[in-house]
Amino acid sequence: MDRDVAIIGGSMTKFGQRDAWIRELLAQAGEECLADAGVAPGDVEHVYVSNMASGEFEGQTGIMNAVAHDLGLMPAYSQRIDQTSSSGGAGIYGAWQSIASGASDMTLLVGGEKMTHKGTGGATDIIASITHPAEYKHGVTLPSFAGMTARHYLERFDAPRDSLAKVAVKNHKNGVDNPKAQFQKEIDVETALESPIIADPLRLYDFCPITDGSSALMFCPVEVAEQYTDEYVVVSGIGGATDTHVVHERDDPTTMGGVVESGQTAYERAGLGPEDVDVAELHDMFTILEFLQMEGLDFAEKGEAWKHVEEGRTEKDGELPINTSGGLKSKGHPLGASGVAQGYEIYEQLVGEAGPRQVEADTGLACNVGGFGNCVITTIMEAR
Repeated sequence: MDRDVAIIGGSMTKFGQRDAWIRELLAQAGEECLADAGVAPGDVEHVYVSNMASGEFEGQTGIMNAVAHDLGLMPAYSQRIDQTSSSGGAGIYGAWQSIASGASDMTLLVGGEKMTHKGTGGATDIIASITHPAEYKHGVTLPSFAGMTARHYLERFDAPRDSLAKVAVKNHKNGVDNPKAQFQKEIDVETALESPIIADPLRLYDFCPITDGSSALMFCPVEVAEQYTDEYVVVSGIGGATDTHVVHERDDPTTMGGVVESGQTAYERAGLGPEDVDVAELHDMFTILEFLQMEGLDFAEKGEAWKHVEEGRTEKDGELPINTSGGLKSKGHPLGASGVAQGYEIYEQLVGEAGPRQVEADTGLACNVGGFGNCVITTIMEAR
C-alpha cells in the first residue's frame, strides 16, 4: 500500500423517512458525488456499495450492479460491502485499499439503506440478526446490551445519569445546523430524562432513529486529486478490527476491543495520536457508545469520558468537537450509509464546507461500529 489516497468529493442525501427506494437513494448520492468531484462516470474504475440488508429490507439484491448501471459507470468493477452497521466504514476501507494498492485510479463509494417502510418492529428484527444466536434466543438485542452496559458504566465510574442525556442534547443541537439530518430540533436534559424507557436506564432519546438515506465519497491517488482540485483530504490512517461476537464473553463490557485496536492501527498508519485530532464523528447509535469510543480512542481516560461531556469539551466550540453532524442520534442511522456519512462530515469539515457546523480543523477521525463493537473501522483524514 504505497500510494497516498485522497478524497476529492462527497455527497449526502436527506436522511429520514423517504419515499425513494434503495436504488434511487444510491443513485442520487452517487450522481451528486460525481458532480461534486467533477468526475465523469466513464472515469470511475471501481464502485463499492456499502449496504447491510437490502435483501431483507426490500427484497433487492445485486445493488452494486444496479448502481453501476444507473450511474453509467460500466465497465467499472463493482462490489457490495456488508459489515452490518459498520458497512459504511468498511466501504471506506475497501475504497482506500483499491486506490492505495494501485488497483484503481478512481473509486466511487456509495452507502445506503432503506428501512422505515418496515416499521420499528420489522426493522428491529432485521437489525437484531447481528447478534449471536446464543444470545438472541434469550431475547438479548442491541438495545439490551446498551442498557446493561450503561447501567454498569454509570455505577462503576460514579457517572451521573444526566451525562448520557447531555450527549443526546449536544448531538441534537448540532443536528439543527445540518439540513440533511433527520431531526433538526433541540432538546433539553429534562426532555431526554422524561422520555419513555427502552432499556433501563436508557430512554427513547438515548437511541438513534430508523432511517432511510445514502451518502457517497470519491477516492483517487493524491497525484490524480491535484488534477481535479486544490482542496482535498488525505486518508492518512485507517484500521479495522473485530471483538468477540458473543458480547458476554468480553472481559470488560465497558471496553470495546475493536475500537481500541482499530484506533491504534489508524494512529500508527497516520503517524498521529489522539491529541492531534481536531474533530471526530463517533458511532452514537446509543448515547453510551459515545463514552466507550472516546475512551477506546484515548480521547479520555478510562471512566472519564462523562466528565468531558459534563465540562462541555465535546461541544462544537470545545477542545474536541464530537459529532458536529448531529451524529447518528440526530442525523439518523441508515445502516449502510452511516459510516460513509461520517466520512463525508469529516471531509466537509476539513475542506471548510460545513457551513454553520464548521469548526477549525486540519485533522479528523471517524469511528464506525458494527453491532455492539463486534467489528469497527476507524479512519483518520487530514486536510491538504
